[in-house]
Amino acid sequence: MALSFVQKRFMSSALKKWAYNLSGFNKYGLWRDDLLNEDDHDVVEALKRLSPKLVDERNYRLLRAHQLAIQKDILPKEQWTKLEDDKLYLTPLVNEVVKEREEQEEWNKNH
Repeated sequence: MALSFVQKRFMSSALKKWAYNLSGFNKYGLWRDDLLNEDDHDVVEALKRLSPKLVDERNYRLLRAHQLAIQKDILPKEQWTKLEDDKLYLTPLVNEVVKEREEQEEWNKNH
């Protein structure tokens, strides 16, 4: 019983790492939240709430990725973003903005 749990956990972890590396954005040093669509109003509002330091770090990663793409190059493997290092820095703020917007829409609908 314990062995199957360990196997499932390992397979799940291995599958996550495989899918993460297959996506390719980590080869440019990007994080998952760097890929959120800035045409979405909720994402724009969340970016406004982000600390200036995190915005600067995000902009650096995006500029570096664009430059690498233009050069048709990727980072050296030791500089690739690892799944363990990838932080969801914007998703909690986006979720908060969506929740606030939905509450506002509900309020406006009822009043």
